[in-house]
Amino acid sequence: MPQPFTLPDFYMPYPARLNPHLESAREHSKQWARDMTMIEGSGIWDEATFDAHDYALLCAYTHPDCSAEELALVTDWYVWVFFFDDHFLDIFKRTGDMAGAKAYLDRLPLFMAEGTDGTEPANAVERGLADLWARTVPSMSADWCGRFRESTRALLEESLWELGNINEGRLSNPVEYIEMRRKVGGAPWSADLVEHAVGAEVPAPIAASRPMQVLKDTFADGVHLRNDLFSYQREVEDEGELANCVLVLEKFLGCSTQEAAEATNDLLTSRLRQFEHTALAEVPRLLLESGIDPRSSLDVGLYVKGLQDWQAGGHEWHMRSSRYMNGHAGGADGAGDGAADAAAARLLSGPLGIGTSSARLLGSFAQSLPHRLRQHGNVPYRPVGHLPLPDFTMPFPLRMSPHLDASRAHTLEWAARLGLTGAGGVWTEDKLRGYDFPLCSAGIHPDATPEQLDLTSDWLAWGTYGDDLYPLLFARGTDGGAAAKACTERLSLFMPLEPDAPTPPPTGPLESGLADLWFRTAGPMDAESRRRFRDTVESMTDSWLWELDNQRLNRIPDPVDYIEMRRRTFGSDLTMSLSRISHGRTVPPEVYRSRPVRSMENAAADYACLLNDVFSYQKELQFEGEVHNGVLVVESFLSCDREAAVQIVNNLMTARMEQFQHIVELELPTLYRDFDLSAEARSTLDGYAAELKDWLAGILNWHRGCYRYDEATLLRHAGATVLSSGGALRRPTGLGTSAAGLADALRAGTVIVPAQRGLAARR
Repeated sequence: MPQPFTLPDFYMPYPARLNPHLESAREHSKQWARDMTMIEGSGIWDEATFDAHDYALLCAYTHPDCSAEELALVTDWYVWVFFFDDHFLDIFKRTGDMAGAKAYLDRLPLFMAEGTDGTEPANAVERGLADLWARTVPSMSADWCGRFRESTRALLEESLWELGNINEGRLSNPVEYIEMRRKVGGAPWSADLVEHAVGAEVPAPIAASRPMQVLKDTFADGVHLRNDLFSYQREVEDEGELANCVLVLEKFLGCSTQEAAEATNDLLTSRLRQFEHTALAEVPRLLLESGIDPRSSLDVGLYVKGLQDWQAGGHEWHMRSSRYMNGHAGGADGAGDGAADAAAARLLSGPLGIGTSSARLLGSFAQSLPHRLRQHGNVPYRPVGHLPLPDFTMPFPLRMSPHLDASRAHTLEWAARLGLTGAGGVWTEDKLRGYDFPLCSAGIHPDATPEQLDLTSDWLAWGTYGDDLYPLLFARGTDGGAAAKACTERLSLFMPLEPDAPTPPPTGPLESGLADLWFRTAGPMDAESRRRFRDTVESMTDSWLWELDNQRLNRIPDPVDYIEMRRRTFGSDLTMSLSRISHGRTVPPEVYRSRPVRSMENAAADYACLLNDVFSYQKELQFEGEVHNGVLVVESFLSCDREAAVQIVNNLMTARMEQFQHIVELELPTLYRDFDLSAEARSTLDGYAAELKDWLAGILNWHRGCYRYDEATLLRHAGATVLSSGGALRRPTGLGTSAAGLADALRAGTVIVPAQRGLAARR
């Protein structure tokens, strides 16, 4: 059968190596699969199919250094997970049996429990899982077992998402696809298993940190995007699958299959380079700042190396396994149509065979050069002019609070009293009046009391003030971000978890504003709600450090990392959590953590964030020299002009809006049934969905009604802004704050700062 596209040139910076215990793993895994009734008697595989797929070869490539016993265990896990995938396809995906699939999946966690309730395995998948779990967990910590159990559960249960899309004939949008593929595809599960294979656990205190999470996510995306390229023909043409990135991009971009494959490969390259950046730049700093001991630091290094080995080995296996389309891939055995072309391509690609993959590294690096040049080639402050606005999709009506005018007066007074405007502040009163945060609050919380509306307006003002202040103080620093980190760490001191806990004296408007807002917001909360709310604030303030790092490197973010971090820089979770505060305890916490609710929130957040990027394009690129803008990210990634980029961004906004509506209309009712929610809880979540509709309509109205992105206003403020000391930007004191000495310059006299160097707010 002819291939639907020619495989692109892959970026693979690590050489593949082969474990010497391959043959023993082959023998063991075949016997194990027979013992579990996966080969004979299952109706899924026969011996020829099992041998052709050669899962032992996959594991020997992806885990080249482990012992024979460990390789046998890891191979059994992969035999099990691939059998599950094919079994689920044959029994449930092909038949569309959603009820049967749910009952089938509901039983599997019984075989990952700490103890057994006597339930006997009823099929090969259950037998395999019970056997593997008992052989795997005794040597690992409780923390690792919890993470591995969760990633295994996600891999199994999120198969329902694929089945639901197949039944509806629904193709996901690119952002939704990347997020869900991580769970359905199982690479986070593979990353956890890497820890077992290399005998080194990620220390529990840093396992949930951004750098370690990005390592796992980029590893997962690399594995899945590569698999999508090799498996397109089998999945799309034979199995009728919709969960394939080539297909998703082909339909979303309206391009040919070949062009979609090239775009998928570009995204794969970008994710691998994000992995490298995180491993080399962020992880060492994390280990140092977290005080991780040398032995645990070595464990992290072994884990990173294990992930690299998996990427290289997984690529090599895909080029050799009969399970995938690889007839036109360098290093694979060509067959069928195009065999002559494939042979020529293999000769030109360099030496072939086991042990020669390192000779192809130079070509692999060359493949990534155009992407590297674009990512670091932004010309800051270039005149880009006004960006024409597209027709935005907004299906929800705007509702406005009757307390708008009163809140406007309050926010101006509050900002002046706390020092956000006036002598020593970053803003003038005229600027703040033009930013008109109460206009946004009145739209996103139309039913709020006067006090609640004031509180939301003040939070919006404070968050944007901080986002303005950080580039002003720290963007041109030479301390590697130490001053900004010290400033950020101090902010947590003004959000105590205990209501009566003492806080240090604020040193400036940023700290004074946060102390006031925290007292007004967190005071009435219970301890757990207070902790969760502080997490949302810290997520936003930590994201400001991420922006500064990219700015110092003049580095346009990776598209996936940008979308996921933009939710934080925009303060999406913070403003959404202000709505959740009023929900009380009517909704169980696990429901808020469920996939439909989180996907609903992320879809809404992405729409709002990208909307802001379209409005702020000129302000950010021309007047701030920014690299954090969705339109610019698309320009760089797809190497297209801004007109094409803004249309793609708008199409993505529309797709995320449609996903939001799909979740509200179809997935939330299913969630209610699955969790057997009370009428009160259902009413609360219905109300939350309605609040998010107000949130979206209100944010669009604010962008259209404020003077924040108006070209005439930007030009009027393009001169120098004078910051007098006035005690407003005093240097933090105490342990760990000596790096924040830049504030001394502000105290010493008057500092002239060009507004185009970062004064305008990003929100």
